Amino acid sequence: MPFITIKMLEGRSPELKKELVEKVTAVVAETLAVPKDRIHLFLEDMKPDTYAHGGVLASERNKTPETK
Repeated sequence: MPFITIKMLEGRSPELKKELVEKVTAVVAETLAVPKDRIHLFLEDMKPDTYAHGGVLASERNKTPETK
């Protein structure tokens, strides 16, 4: 019984999340030979100010110097 967590920055539409869940579930089911109804997926939306990469918050990454 696979448990899969996908963390991503917030802002994606419910339709896009639905598509992601369907596709990830299908790939895991095929790859691990597990029935789809045994696969558990957790989507975690993260606020841009709760994630950093390379010492820079995601909320700051796309700002120009004038908007910081």
